[in-house]
Amino acid sequence: MPKLNFRIIIHIMGLLLLCNGGFMLIAALVSWYYADGVTMQITAASLTTMFTGVLLMFITRNHQKLMKQREGYIIVTLGWISMALSGMLPYLFSEAIPDVTDAFFETMSGYTTTGATILNDIEVIPEGILLWRSLTHWIGGMGIIVLAVAILPLLGIGGMQLFAAEAPGPSADKLKPRIADTAKRLWFIYVGYTVAETILLKVAGMSFFDAVNHALSTLSTGGFSTKNASIAYWNDQPLIQYILILFMFLAGMNFVMSYFSFKGKIQRVLQDEEFKWYFIFIASFTLIASLLIYFEADIGLSSIKHPMVLGEAESAFRHALFQVLSVITTTGFVSADFTMWTPFLTIFFFGMFFLGGSAGSTAGGVKVVRHIIMIRNGITEFKRALHPNAILPVRFNGKMIKESIVFNILGFFVLYMLAFIIGAVVLASMGLDFKTAIGGAASSLGNIGPAFGALSPVNNFDALPAPGKWWCAFLMLIGRLELFTVLILLTPFFWRNR
Repeated sequence: MPKLNFRIIIHIMGLLLLCNGGFMLIAALVSWYYADGVTMQITAASLTTMFTGVLLMFITRNHQKLMKQREGYIIVTLGWISMALSGMLPYLFSEAIPDVTDAFFETMSGYTTTGATILNDIEVIPEGILLWRSLTHWIGGMGIIVLAVAILPLLGIGGMQLFAAEAPGPSADKLKPRIADTAKRLWFIYVGYTVAETILLKVAGMSFFDAVNHALSTLSTGGFSTKNASIAYWNDQPLIQYILILFMFLAGMNFVMSYFSFKGKIQRVLQDEEFKWYFIFIASFTLIASLLIYFEADIGLSSIKHPMVLGEAESAFRHALFQVLSVITTTGFVSADFTMWTPFLTIFFFGMFFLGGSAGSTAGGVKVVRHIIMIRNGITEFKRALHPNAILPVRFNGKMIKESIVFNILGFFVLYMLAFIIGAVVLASMGLDFKTAIGGAASSLGNIGPAFGALSPVNNFDALPAPGKWWCAFLMLIGRLELFTVLILLTPFFWRNR
């Protein structure tokens, strides 16, 4: 077994718990403001979490400030698990979710920004718990590990290993030479978008509480809502849905592109190939879906159609755009039950479960850039079959992609599909029907939220048996951390002394 710096691992676990407990205090303050009856319980959960964190940091205060790649992978995986274990305390202490299995599922769904829920009546949950539920999304969205990276330099610890393990997408695109500066700038954009969306939603007609919760869920591409009907609750207020559409688009976009936009480098954004294809996918899929909804779909549009033809067209376009963005960005908000649209659209949306947003965004899934490189590599292989002696590199953004990166992407996709197949088989072995099993596996692995069958947008994951909830929570974790980070810990060679 390799010599690991366990003291720094434990020390950072303590730091993460301290941060997590601090966020719980925000939920406790909201609970006190609304007098919802669970202020003391959330406060107790916060103090318990912070005390544990301080204790771990105290007993490892003399740690060596050297962190290698192995420690980075362990810290990211254990950090996420420890956040989920501590994050379920407000649910358990308040008895909003008294069952440990359900509480862990809801919490892991929150931190991984999946948005799948076991709650049957969300609107009776106390306000403090609802805010905590949304905060788990927001914390997990950009990654609590990236937040820690911004703090670690204060402790004299370099955080590059953590960012390399946690950063979404095939590579970490640094804005500044120092990784801590990168983390701070990304968080600044993240917070700014959240505040802006909150204000716009409030102006558009949401209550301030609902606006805050939905902003936290949107920017994290999470999908938790404060309403049982999700965004369908506001189907008679198109402006609210268009605001959510805008910020889902921004959240599914590489945050580095947002940074360049604010710096006035618009041309650099427009020339980015991933951004162009991200936009093309959304536009083309929306066009297909809106035409089918308008001419064929029977989805109870009486509640959303307008008597005028223009109103019907607008409704079809809005719901198509909303659901396409919600699935591609893995946000999981619902404005209509897309599983009840035409059979073609059901398969169409299932295919989008495997697309994902941009690398460097808060979205889950495979990511657009990986699909582009895989497709281009496939085309290149056709050319190589005709010209075996030619040097034909795969290019992206005008640059040649190293073969090692191409192999990594191909390996990731094979592993992703294998995880999906195994995930579906395991769920089917628990007695779930075909649609529910494949939908639940794809949704959990892609951090999407709503699925198909018994897990459709009008239902929830409470239908799963207890082992199924633990299994889906595991799929959420490996999906959020992009497979390798977690699964490498399960390999024998990771623990060999080499």
